[in-house]
Amino acid sequence: MWAGCTLALLSYFLLHSIATQPVTAAVTPGQFNVAVTQTIWRTLAMFGQYFLPVICLIGAAISAFKRRQRQSLLSTVANSNAADALDGISWQEFEMLVGEAFRLRGYQVTENGGGGADGGVDLVLRKDLLRFLDWCAASSCLLWCSLPGSRSRFGWR
Repeated sequence: MWAGCTLALLSYFLLHSIATQPVTAAVTPGQFNVAVTQTIWRTLAMFGQYFLPVICLIGAAISAFKRRQRQSLLSTVANSNAADALDGISWQEFEMLVGEAFRLRGYQVTENGGGGADGGVDLVLRKDLLRFLDWCAASSCLLWCSLPGSRSRFGWR
């Protein structure tokens, strides 16, 4: 979320500085192409100084919404006293829940989004120099560990 806000500010100030540069008049025929190129860049920067920050801020807002959704789901399941707390959630919510649980344990989690509950890689987990690929299913969660030069498989049931 903060990265999107930072990129929005940086892109605005960078493109604003390009868009507000003075127009150079073509004095000789040999400088005409330089003036046209500068005008094109300034025009792109003029529109981009508003368009690009808006795109970055929309991405930051989506990121904040999804983060809040994951945290809410985790607290709901964690605070539930029922033994069947996971029975009422969809497979998408289960993937979000597993990802958030790994985030709380210090992992960097990349959610691949998925085309469905088809057994594909749902989460990529990173911690230190290790990279893990996680297949999530409501009945089990398989974790493949990719180590330099070797592979090991852990099954959680």
